[in-house]
Amino acid sequence: MATVQDSDFDSLVPGLPLSRRTFVGGSLAAGFALAVQPALGQSVVVTPADGLVAGEITVQAPDGVALKAYRAQPAGKGPFPSVLVVQEIFGVHEYIRDVCRRLARQGYQAIAPNLYQRQGDPAGIESVADILAKVVSKVPDAQVLADLDATAAWAAANGGDPARLGITGFCWGGRITWLYAAHNPKLKAGVAWYGRLTGVASAMTPVHPIDVVDKINAPVLGLYGAKDQGIPVSDVEDMKADLAKAGKRAEFVVYPESGHAFHADYRPSYRAEDAADGWRRLLAWFKASGL
Repeated sequence: MATVQDSDFDSLVPGLPLSRRTFVGGSLAAGFALAVQPALGQSVVVTPADGLVAGEITVQAPDGVALKAYRAQPAGKGPFPSVLVVQEIFGVHEYIRDVCRRLARQGYQAIAPNLYQRQGDPAGIESVADILAKVVSKVPDAQVLADLDATAAWAAANGGDPARLGITGFCWGGRITWLYAAHNPKLKAGVAWYGRLTGVASAMTPVHPIDVVDKINAPVLGLYGAKDQGIPVSDVEDMKADLAKAGKRAEFVVYPESGHAFHADYRPSYRAEDAADGWRRLLAWFKASGL
C-alpha cells in the first residue's frame, strides 16, 4: 500500500497545519478545492476571463475516462501555442484556473487537466495528510503522463499549435513538468516551479527527475526557493550538474528569501516580488524556446 513519507509532505506543503479547519478562513473564490488563508493584507491575484474563451472542457483519456479540464485561450481561431498547466496537490482549484487565464492573456492556449479525477477529489478531504495518503499517493506517474498526452492532443485539435507545446507546473506539478519533458519528444519547453527532484522509487512513482536527466527532450527552467523545507538547494545543484553533464539546456533560479510555493498567491508562502520575477522568466523562457 502506498504511504506518504515525511519528506514528501514537507516538499509539498511545508509548514502547513494538518487540519483544514485551522487554516481555511472562508471562501477565497469559487472553485477552490482547498486553500490556506492569505497572510494579513495579502491580495489574491484575480485575472478576468473577459475577451477570452475560458471554461470547463472534457478530454478523452486513453483508458476511456472523460477527463475534466479547465481551458483558457484568446478569442479567435488560432492556432495558439499551447501550455499544459499541472496542478498542485489541491487539484484544479481557482488559483490554477487563474494561472491558465494569465497565460491566455499572453496569447497562449492554457489547459489544466484534472489529474486526480480517478483517485478522488481533494475538495472533499479536510486533512492535508489525508489528501496525500488517500489521493496523491495513489496517482501513477504513467497515468499522469498519458493524461497529459491526451490533453495535448485535445489542444492540437481545438485551436492549439502542436508544433508549439509547453508545460508548467507547481509543487507536485513541478515534478511532473520535469518528467513530462523526458516523456514527450514534441515538447518545446517547460517551467518547473519548486518541483521535487529526488525521492524514493515506488510502484506509483518509479523514477524521479534526477533519474531521467538523459531522457529530457526540451529545455526546462527550474524556479526554486532557498528556504524550501522539502527541497534542499543541494538537490537543485545536483540536478543542475547532471543536466550540464548530459548536455541538456536548462536554467535554475533559486530565490534566497523564498521557501516552497512562493508563487501561490492564496497562501502565506507567497512572495510577490519573486513570484513576479519568476513569471517574467517563464514568459521569456517560452518565447526564447519558440512558444
